[in-house]
Amino acid sequence: MPSHTFTVNGKSVTVDAPDDLPLLWALRDLLDIRGPKYGCGINVCKACTSHLDGEAFNPCVLPVSEASGREVTTIEGLADGDRLHPVQEAWLEQDVAQCGYCQPGQIMAAVALLKRTRNPTDADIDAIANVCRCGTYFRIREAIKSAAERMA
Repeated sequence: MPSHTFTVNGKSVTVDAPDDLPLLWALRDLLDIRGPKYGCGINVCKACTSHLDGEAFNPCVLPVSEASGREVTTIEGLADGDRLHPVQEAWLEQDVAQCGYCQPGQIMAAVALLKRTRNPTDADIDAIANVCRCGTYFRIREAIKSAAERMA
């Protein structure tokens, strides 16, 4: 079986897996990283949103072979020790989560947005395509705006 070496949340890892195994399954099943959630497996719901080399991506559709030599960041790697990322802090302050299932992907998408633009418009925020079945979109928007102010 092929070996694939890449960095996850700052640590080098090697997994033995078929080249075409979705990276999400390598993260969850082989590395026991459970933050990225399985929702649809076809890049629609985006519950698994993580970062690849600093950009938002969905590991449910990326083969593990394409992660070799690259840097993956999941929700588990966002905080700096005990210090939460400003987006995570805003999520708590705005009481965004209801069921919480989509929240790791939502937060990772928000962090990627705030890397691209420091002062996102409502249209920028609405362009985040992550699905929230509980419908907390208003609170998500408020949390992103709050985090943007905090990070300015």
